[in-house]
Amino acid sequence: MFHLTRGSARDCDGVSRREFLRVGGLGLAGLSLADMLRMEGHAAASTPTRGAPSALKKKARARSVILLWMQGGASHIDTFDPKPEAPPEIRGEFGVIPTALPGVQICEHLPRMAQHLDRTTVIRSGYSYNAGHGIADAYMLSGWRFSPATVYPSMGSVVARELPANPGMPPYMQLGTHVDAKQGGGLAGYVGGEYNPFVMTSDPNAKAFSVDGITLPNGLTADRFARRRKMLDRFDRWQQTVEAQAGESRAMDRFYEKAFGVVTSPQAKRAFDLSEEAPALRDRYGRNTFGQSCLLARRLVEAGVRFVTVSYGGWDTHQNNFASLKGSLLPRLDAGYASLLADLDQRGLLDETIVAWMGDFGRTPKINSAAGRDHWAGSMVFCLGGGGIRVGEVLGKTDRQAEQPTTKMVQAEDIAATVFDRLGIPLDTHYLAPDGRPFPINPGGRVIEELCA
Repeated sequence: MFHLTRGSARDCDGVSRREFLRVGGLGLAGLSLADMLRMEGHAAASTPTRGAPSALKKKARARSVILLWMQGGASHIDTFDPKPEAPPEIRGEFGVIPTALPGVQICEHLPRMAQHLDRTTVIRSGYSYNAGHGIADAYMLSGWRFSPATVYPSMGSVVARELPANPGMPPYMQLGTHVDAKQGGGLAGYVGGEYNPFVMTSDPNAKAFSVDGITLPNGLTADRFARRRKMLDRFDRWQQTVEAQAGESRAMDRFYEKAFGVVTSPQAKRAFDLSEEAPALRDRYGRNTFGQSCLLARRLVEAGVRFVTVSYGGWDTHQNNFASLKGSLLPRLDAGYASLLADLDQRGLLDETIVAWMGDFGRTPKINSAAGRDHWAGSMVFCLGGGGIRVGEVLGKTDRQAEQPTTKMVQAEDIAATVFDRLGIPLDTHYLAPDGRPFPINPGGRVIEELCA
């Protein structure tokens, strides 16, 4: 089902009159009271704003973005920046294997990615200034360092605002719930709830996979749904005349308008129908949540969604790091990521689709007493390819123990700047916060020219 992230005025029980009305009108269309209450967990406490004028858009090299988000923070040493010559307490239990890039090695438990490494570029000089989950998620997904006073819009929200999706499709989707949104991670922040992601909580690997609001339950027809919508519109107009929150109401009305469009859209319904894919292809992606989410992400960008976050949890490996990685995390990542790159390439979509891989931060080079690795901001790995990104390279390096970059650091703001540049979104684009302050969409990150083909 979808989570519709939003903010709202509440009564003493924490539910607004409008929410009760919407529950009554949407309950038969797949959104229950429980669904509406869960939305509160992702609400963006913001008001819609009017963007200030920006320069003319650059010629875009990319049309869409798929972000593979490793929530919890994947170990850089145990994935794409191994240190086979380091002492055992640093090197860990895994060996290395050669890749499609001469002289480049990665973890032995990523054999398919090793074959497809020429379809991406590995950035080994990544750095994060913070190693706390909520703050790290907000920073990594927006490129803005955390401020308690302002929730900055995520990359997906900026893309949703700047680049319209195809008719009937949401502009920004998050597959799965593995994003820490406590500090605004992945959300629209001050630009308004209209640009929050549509969060899909259903498991695409489930036998009876469907998306509530895409497949209307109980035989509800589009005509009957439209009548419920008209009734809600009347209630909304009444509420807007008696409540002094017109700004937020308008923003959420626009968000709900998109939701209504998705509910009744044959394009969206088809995009979510994984049964159209050949069983052999589904097998290659992996019959698990992450693998099928990667396949679904390909279908969504093919249908016109601009930004898709595939969230994959479980990477906070303070204990039993090697057992967890070898047992499930790395094999599923390997199959899903490699298949996504190959599938996009074979369909001619990789040239216009940026595929990024990253997480909260890196993990401690030294293994702890519980056979795990803890949070580490000093070094991490980004992978970036497709959409006009130069691929088949390794950019930067860390010291012998993978503690710090020894070359120019690459940070989240640089990743965001590069993504915006490839999409043709000028970095001098700026929006007005509710208090009237102008904010650029990027806080001075550099476009990584070495990656711009």
